Amino acid sequence: MEQFLAYPLRDIPYVAITLIIAFTLHELAHAWVAYKFGDPTAKNQGRLTLNPISHLDPIGTLLIFIAGFGWAKPVPVNRFFFKNPRLAGVCVSLAGPLSNFVLATFALGLWYWLIGNGYTVPESLLAFLNIFIGLNMLLFIFNLIPLPPLDGYRVIADLVPNDWRAKMTSIENYGGLIFLILVITPLSQYTISPILNTLLPAIMENLSAFFYTLFVRS
Repeated sequence: MEQFLAYPLRDIPYVAITLIIAFTLHELAHAWVAYKFGDPTAKNQGRLTLNPISHLDPIGTLLIFIAGFGWAKPVPVNRFFFKNPRLAGVCVSLAGPLSNFVLATFALGLWYWLIGNGYTVPESLLAFLNIFIGLNMLLFIFNLIPLPPLDGYRVIADLVPNDWRAKMTSIENYGGLIFLILVITPLSQYTISPILNTLLPAIMENLSAFFYTLFVRS
């Protein structure tokens, strides 16, 4: 069975816990920021909650375990309620990925704090933190890729001129198909993989150096 999974069986509980937290806070962040900008749509649909059941998509969650990528239920956003749709749209789109960055950074800081203070940390906790940090940082970077239906695409759509936005909207119907082709076919090694393989180590290296200096070397 293990050969059909993206993670070793021993890591599945850690991955499951991480996804519940990461997906829930990601979608809650979208909903909360939209609500703060005046859009009650997500709140009215029960998405302004920490209940994972309201946010997890069964297929998207399952694919994480099988293919190594997946998704949660998209938060509904009605731009009609925004006084400044572009600003609000960018903030709402960035809120989700930034929540994953905050989670990963907090967990990494905790890791180095424990080490720097000489605590004996159980291997199970270290294994969980390793997965928690890695998956949340992966979600942060992955969701900022400017491809529909990812958050990065929504940010770009809100920043470009109106005539460009209209042209982009015309291809959104094919966005899901384009996304799957670029992610699950061999094309991923020329598109998605180089981005992840470059940015993920670079961000982790710099954050690790910062927390090492802050908690260990000091």
